[in-house]
Amino acid sequence: MAIKPSFLEEELCCSICCDTFKDPVVLQCSHSFCADCVNRCWKEKRSRECPICRTKSSVPKPPVNLALKNIVELYLKQKPQSEDDKNNEVCCRLHGEKLLLFCEDDDEPLCVVCQTSKKHRNHQLCPVEEAALDLKKNLKSTLDLIKQKLQLFTEVKQQFESTAEHIRAQGHITEGQIKAEFGKLHKFLQDEEGISVSALRKEVNEKSQAMQEKIESLEKQASTLSEKITAIEKVIGSEDILILKNYKDTQKRAECTLEDPELPSLGTLVDVAKHLGNLKFRVWEKMLGAVQYTPVILDPNTAAPWLCLSEDLTNVRNTGFRLQLPDNLERFNPCVDVMAAEGFASGKHSWDVEVGDKPEWTIGVVRESISRKGAITCDPASGIFVVTLRAGDVYGAEGVAPLALKKKPTRIRVQLDFDVGEVSFFDSSDMSHIHTFSVLLAERLFPYFSPCVNINGSNCGALQICPVKVSVTIGQPQ
Repeated sequence: MAIKPSFLEEELCCSICCDTFKDPVVLQCSHSFCADCVNRCWKEKRSRECPICRTKSSVPKPPVNLALKNIVELYLKQKPQSEDDKNNEVCCRLHGEKLLLFCEDDDEPLCVVCQTSKKHRNHQLCPVEEAALDLKKNLKSTLDLIKQKLQLFTEVKQQFESTAEHIRAQGHITEGQIKAEFGKLHKFLQDEEGISVSALRKEVNEKSQAMQEKIESLEKQASTLSEKITAIEKVIGSEDILILKNYKDTQKRAECTLEDPELPSLGTLVDVAKHLGNLKFRVWEKMLGAVQYTPVILDPNTAAPWLCLSEDLTNVRNTGFRLQLPDNLERFNPCVDVMAAEGFASGKHSWDVEVGDKPEWTIGVVRESISRKGAITCDPASGIFVVTLRAGDVYGAEGVAPLALKKKPTRIRVQLDFDVGEVSFFDSSDMSHIHTFSVLLAERLFPYFSPCVNINGSNCGALQICPVKVSVTIGQPQ
């Protein structure tokens, strides 16, 4: 007999002796029973009365107790699996025998009766315990693969999260650098505006002062003439004898030695053309002295985690410690290398690299499809064209004996010529030749730099891409 919960013992009067809990009904006395229990009791006693209080019922079919019915149905749904149900799982549905065998052909458990049936007569059978052990091994292997796959997904997700964080950091830092650079340009333009306005105001003040001095001089001369006119008019208006008596003095006072005033001379007005003519061009031409152009710019997304690039992306050095950077596909790792942001597939190109007194470095060009992960062999057959310095005095190029240089260069020129298929290296100080690779250049090549390993600060110097002088050529109209 199943154990009933307390609410059924309280509400359903027949719950102690009934396992079905089916269709609970309520009698006129408010006692509730299963419909089957009430009908069976009334049939045995041939009287419609409550089995508890003996109250007679005037209704041949008691109404259903809906509230209790809902509670019973909910209980039956949540009732634990019975022992019979559990036994059904380990017994054959056809024969009722315990399932002791496993058919490997049909992948199903069998009883001893099923074993002798035509369906499984020639099938491969084994005990349930052995089959379960084998299947557990298979499931464990599958489980291990799923766990490995989950671990992979987790690691890749972490990489994406790290990359997303790095992207946000890149955006924040780059935005700050852009604003700083434009701030410098704004200050330059503001300074130039101040210089131009000051020059204009100086000329205006000087010419206005000259005009004011002329005006004051003319006012004084005009006042003198007005005084003479008044005096002469006064004599003319006096008596005749007085005119005759004072004529000589009046004649003398009437003499005018002032020269005629000069009109404004040439260049009196502000030279507007001087201040406005080609103003933008003159400011831009002057700006060329405040900015620089570098033919090659480094790509920070390719830099190995140990490298640090300058803000203008023209300088690279080995920090000696690993920076927290995502290991994206473009990035070199573990080799301490970096590529330029743009490559070349045609034409002639050259750039200078300041190597200073670093004891080790590698510079040149590499093909675009170079593998960024793992070790790199400086082999021209693999599309890697570089010269190297090792141990402070050993210069080399793959495929040739150590290079013999007359002096130690501090600046190297790399010259790429697709037209003749050459990659050449020179000492920039005197353009003495170092080495030339002559090959068929069929793939886009990128400038390549490696400041090499930095151990205990022994190779901490930087490689610097040198800017070129920018000039302006003004052509005549055709």
